[in-house]
Amino acid sequence: MITRDELVEIGVFNKPHGVEGEISATFDCDAEMAAQFSCFVCDIDGIFVPFFASSLRNKGAMTLLLKFDGLDNTEAVRRLVNKTVYVPKREYEQMQGELEDGDEVPTDYFIGFSLYDGDELVGEIIDIDDATENVLFIVQRADGSTMLVPAADDLVENIDLDDKVITMSLPEGL
Repeated sequence: MITRDELVEIGVFNKPHGVEGEISATFDCDAEMAAQFSCFVCDIDGIFVPFFASSLRNKGAMTLLLKFDGLDNTEAVRRLVNKTVYVPKREYEQMQGELEDGDEVPTDYFIGFSLYDGDELVGEIIDIDDATENVLFIVQRADGSTMLVPAADDLVENIDLDDKVITMSLPEGL
């Protein structure tokens, strides 16, 4: 039996999609990262039940459309709507360890991170512009305005994955 101590919360199931048992889920992490877990776990009547994806596809940077083994219609997935999505803690920690070891991660993984210039809060990363070779963070400032910040490795001082904070040393006048 799966216990709560063996799990990490990473998102929520949204609503059924189509008529063949797909459901959308929004994650606290990048959808590409979420797609790598062996199963998704949900609390059904006080029991943690694993669901194994037979197919998945991106719907957005942090949203996947999932189809699970054994759930093949809208009614079957309807019981998951608005329920918290969990994943095995050991897999989550292993993935976090790989990220901390410097493995490449998709840039949109950083959407939702707070961006600091030294000790000063610049704002929250709300999107990524990767249309050119020079990738840019789109940062929303406290006053509601947005600014573009180069996502260059040489400007990054620290990345705190647990607190979702990126500290950079930005050039004057940016």
